[in-house]
Amino acid sequence: MTTAIQPRARVQQMPEYHPPLGNRGSLRLDFNENTLACSPAVLAAIQNISAADLTRYPERGPVEALAAQHLDLRSEQVILTNGVDEAIHILCQAFLDRGDELLLPVPTYTMYEIYASATDAEIIRVQSAADFAFPFESLLAAITPKTKLIAVANPNSPTGSVCTREQILAIADAAPQAIVLVDEAYFHFFGQTVIDLIGKVPNLIVARTFSKAYGLAGLRLGLLAGPVSLLQWVRRVLSPYSVNSIALVALTAALNDQTYLDWYAAEVKQARAEFLAGLTNIALPWWPTEANFVLVYIGARHREFVADLREQGILVRDRSADPGCDGCVRITIGTQEQMLHALTAIARLMR
Repeated sequence: MTTAIQPRARVQQMPEYHPPLGNRGSLRLDFNENTLACSPAVLAAIQNISAADLTRYPERGPVEALAAQHLDLRSEQVILTNGVDEAIHILCQAFLDRGDELLLPVPTYTMYEIYASATDAEIIRVQSAADFAFPFESLLAAITPKTKLIAVANPNSPTGSVCTREQILAIADAAPQAIVLVDEAYFHFFGQTVIDLIGKVPNLIVARTFSKAYGLAGLRLGLLAGPVSLLQWVRRVLSPYSVNSIALVALTAALNDQTYLDWYAAEVKQARAEFLAGLTNIALPWWPTEANFVLVYIGARHREFVADLREQGILVRDRSADPGCDGCVRITIGTQEQMLHALTAIARLMR
């Protein structure tokens, strides 16, 4: 039996996102996750959760305070979210209205556009050049009085490129009427941040994730840091229970194990250097990256390349549909051992 009920026109026009999940037994180099494990302290903490603990609604306040302390911020400047995806979603819901514009350097993370497209705002795309360097001058030129939100992934996905602190400050200064969202999902593999500017730059909001270096992707944990004057409106849109109790326990343990986090980030950075050198040795073009992934140019054989690696139990991400990325494949960087295995398989394919 069919129904005549239809969603809002904006929802009907939204692009669809279908993540290529599956093949969990494979070496997952397709989602930029931690490819090894979370801190052992996280598992120990989860195992100590009692049945009674699960009967109560989660309380994010104490863990937000811990996360804020970890970032040298005040608790009211931090909001924990159900992954950075929810953070992006609620920002769009709280601030984007009819007549507003989202300014988006592309290619970049898909969900900015998807969540913005559910609002009545217009999406203004600023295309990067062939070298995928951050399109700073073009972005500045695209700012108008209608610009309400500017989303900057730093480092950017899928390219791995970065923008400088000075560029971010210039963008925030040029658009005082707009929120400048700096998504630092891959901060731990880059090392540079603007989170210390929270509260000093009135229109700056920074997002962080616990799905990458921390290895908590399955628990869906993200964070927004920003001035209280902006976050007060975000809290109105946010569900009070969107971050579950198990995730909060896990995050507490993860934040208290800095040694493991530092080890994993260092391992990935060493593996990245070795893997990129290996790609150069087999004459496979790649773009400079400060993240835990690299964008590689395969050319017309990109689909075949992804399929052939899948047959060998290695999953990588075809990014050819992204603006300016025809023929490109993104490969997550894991441990040194994992990347040596991947490089051996890739070299065999390229021969």
